[in-house]
This record gives sequence, C-alpha cells and structure tokens, in this order.
Amino acid sequence: MVRAWYMDNDTSSDQRLEHHKSPPEFVNIDDLFKISGVEYFKLNIDTLNTDGVLDQIKKQRGYNYEDEIICSEKCLENYEEKLKIFYSEHLHTDEEIRLVVEGSGYFDVRDKNDNWIRIEVIPGDLLILPKGIYHRFTLDAKNFIRARRFFVGEPIWTPYNRPCDDMECRKMYVDNLKKGQFVTV
Repeated sequence: MVRAWYMDNDTSSDQRLEHHKSPPEFVNIDDLFKISGVEYFKLNIDTLNTDGVLDQIKKQRGYNYEDEIICSEKCLENYEEKLKIFYSEHLHTDEEIRLVVEGSGYFDVRDKNDNWIRIEVIPGDLLILPKGIYHRFTLDAKNFIRARRFFVGEPIWTPYNRPCDDMECRKMYVDNLKKGQFVTV
C-alpha cells in the first residue's frame, strides 16, 4: 500500500531520502485526494494484462496513448540533469499519470495549504496528478524506477516551473480544490 506523509520544510540534503517530520505525519489516501486532488489506485502487476482493471481506468479516462520511462543512471540520458529537472517544482496542463512497474521513487505534491506531501511509489502504484498541481519527482536511494505513462491524445511533457499561478490550468485546479470538486473514476 502506498505511503504518503508531510515533509519537513528543510529538505536541503539528499532529495532521495524520505524527508518526513519526526515523528512522521502520515496522510491516508482518502485525505490525500481531498487536500490535493491526487488519485491513487493499487494494481496487481502480476495480473495487469488479464484482470481488466487498468483497461477499465484507461477507457473511463480516455487514455489512448502510453509509453514507458526508465529512470536509472544506466538507462536515462543526461541522468543527473534529468533528475534536477524532474525535481524542480512545476505543473502540467494535463494530468500526470504514472504506473510503477519496477523500482520505486517519490512524488512530492503540494496540499491545499501549500505544504509538501511526499508519496512513496512502488510496483503496482498508479498515481494520477491533476493538471495544475505543483509537484516534483525524485528517485529514492535505489536510483531506479520503470513506469508506464498514460495520456489523452498526443503526449505533452512540458513542465511549467513555479511560479505560474496565472495559467488557466492552475486557476482551475485551485478553484476545484477550494470547492472540493475533484471527480474520481
């Protein structure tokens, strides 16, 4: 099961460590959705191609394109530079959907009060970050993750680094967060 917790404000040391308050203040998945709009699904990697769960999610949400990314020093060109880009606080104009197939890492998201929540992802974890949410990604100390990425239409990977509060997707996200109008599948 996925773990999520509030992070310390001081994360100046290695970004790949857990970085939580002491003791950790964990966030359950239902609350994570309410305070950030982030959706979580636990999928069975062993039956992924036969149980129909992923197919149902893809159909309901209109995901018609997918690819795979491997983040490791061996497989990712300009590895250290890419990790810096992934870890820069940013948003996207579309949802960010990731299904972890192998390895592990962390997605950090901002809650409705602009506090960081770290979400640990392992194989079988499917995260859907709403468009307009400030977030970032990093590997954990194992330095390896393989994930499937899903899109509606042509893939758009453009990150917009903070601040970009005047973008329409950000305004809509903040408005939906205030009204509690996120919809789950």
